[in-house]
Amino acid sequence: MKKLLKLLVARKMATTPLGIAALGVGWFLGRRRKRRRAEREAQHNVPQHTGTTHEDVRAAQP
Repeated sequence: MKKLLKLLVARKMATTPLGIAALGVGWFLGRRRKRRRAEREAQHNVPQHTGTTHEDVRAAQP
C-alpha cells in the first residue's frame, strides 16, 4: 500500500517543474543515504536480519 501511495504522489508531482525538482532532490538524498548505510554496515560488519531469535540461541546453549 505504501508503494502505491508513493507512486501516486510521484506521478502527481512529476506534472510540474517544481515537483520534478523535488523528486530529483529526494532521489539524490535517498541514494546518498543508502550508500552511507551500506558503507557503515560493511565497516562494522553488522549481520543482516537472520531467522535466529534470542530464544533459539538460548535453547541451543547447554
